[in-house]
Amino acid sequence: MTAPAIIPGRTVIFIIFMWIVWAALQTWALTQIGFSLQTATIDSGVSTVLLMGIGLTVRNILKYYRPGRGRFFYIFIWNFFIAAIWTGVIKWVLAYLIKDPTYVIFLTKSLPIRFFIAFLMTGWMALINWLIFTFQESSENEKRKADTEKLSKDAELYKLRQQLHPHFLFNSLNSISSLTGTKPEEARHMIQQLADFLRGTLKNDEKTIVTLEEELHYLNLYLDIEKVRFGHRLSTVIENNPASLKSQVPQMLLQPLVENAIKFGLYDTTDVVTIKISAKLDNGQLLVSIQNPFDPQTSQSRQGTGFGLSSIQRRLYLLYARKDLLETKAEGNLFTTTVKIPQHD
Repeated sequence: MTAPAIIPGRTVIFIIFMWIVWAALQTWALTQIGFSLQTATIDSGVSTVLLMGIGLTVRNILKYYRPGRGRFFYIFIWNFFIAAIWTGVIKWVLAYLIKDPTYVIFLTKSLPIRFFIAFLMTGWMALINWLIFTFQESSENEKRKADTEKLSKDAELYKLRQQLHPHFLFNSLNSISSLTGTKPEEARHMIQQLADFLRGTLKNDEKTIVTLEEELHYLNLYLDIEKVRFGHRLSTVIENNPASLKSQVPQMLLQPLVENAIKFGLYDTTDVVTIKISAKLDNGQLLVSIQNPFDPQTSQSRQGTGFGLSSIQRRLYLLYARKDLLETKAEGNLFTTTVKIPQHD
């Protein structure tokens, strides 16, 4: 059951004003026929008050029950019986209040017209209230649907973000394990770097969007960890301009992309590999490119390269409802991943 529609104060004032106008017109019409102002005022006052009562009755009925499609004849039946009851009450009340025989004869002859007017006005009030409640119910359903979709989207985004930490943590702990026996100092340094990285990301866990400057800060912590793993074999270059640093990016968006570049850049070679990361603003979008060398003869196919790219593509779609924000390109021995992040003014 939806909450009843609340009529704004100005609308209530307008409705009351219209009823007053209706009563005034009825009073004027009766005085033109020849009845006294007192008689006309009593007739129009009683008729209008009872019609207002009908309006409230119809509103309360439709508040709790609205016929579905194909059952609108129920409203027609309601209108008929309500108008008939109103006509009978009007005849009894006015005949009791006004004893003038001429008026009583007029009242009896005017009952069919009064019934027809009551029927029309009841139908009009029923239609207006039915539209109000139907529109309110539709709006509330749309709001609930939007809220449900948002909750579902937020839950999926949260799940994707939480998957990043175990994925990255697993790789880092494996590296630390391999270093503890041969290079304990490097292992200790890597543990410290890992702690700083996780502390920062957990601190910002509630954030969905951060600045590029913040994202690059945690990306550098991640790269420090990876440089302990790979030593001199891993080199990185980060290019950006001051204007792009204030751009908005989804938190932890770049780390899995860079991890993907390291995976496919270093795993198939023993040479020094340079990962290049560049960011720039272009036509209201932040373009971030991650470029790594690879050997076309030994590297695996780039179609759907693991968890990193698929998770990023899904996150971008959930956040921006677009499927064209992640692009990959292989030229010669260079593989480039470009992500486009719309910026909102």
